Amino acid sequence: MPDPVAVQVALCRSADLVEGGRAVPFDVVYGGQTCRAFAVRWQGLAHAYLNRCAHVAMEMDWQPDRFFDDSGQWLLCATHGAVYRPDTGACAGGPCRGGLVKIVLSERDGVVHWHTDWNLQPLAF
Repeated sequence: MPDPVAVQVALCRSADLVEGGRAVPFDVVYGGQTCRAFAVRWQGLAHAYLNRCAHVAMEMDWQPDRFFDDSGQWLLCATHGAVYRPDTGACAGGPCRGGLVKIVLSERDGVVHWHTDWNLQPLAF
């Protein structure tokens, strides 16, 4: 059930998310556990996910804050080779069960915000 008191947390400047480039990492509390998350820009829109492969819950980046494959079209788990759609987090190939946990983002006035939910909160909330 969505949290009726969800808040928006400033994440970064819109300009910090470059199309197909480096991700902006951030920490969240998801289901009571502290974990990393990341935001990327793909086809002009900002998207964010928990940094957890759906195959085995390990961080996915192949270099710090690097998630896109060489083509810039897919998010790739460096450990397992699982491939995910950048716009939805859905599994597109490889050893993944389901998809990535998506985090709702919004952009306004040059700032990207992530939105809390009943099971997704900032570290110091």
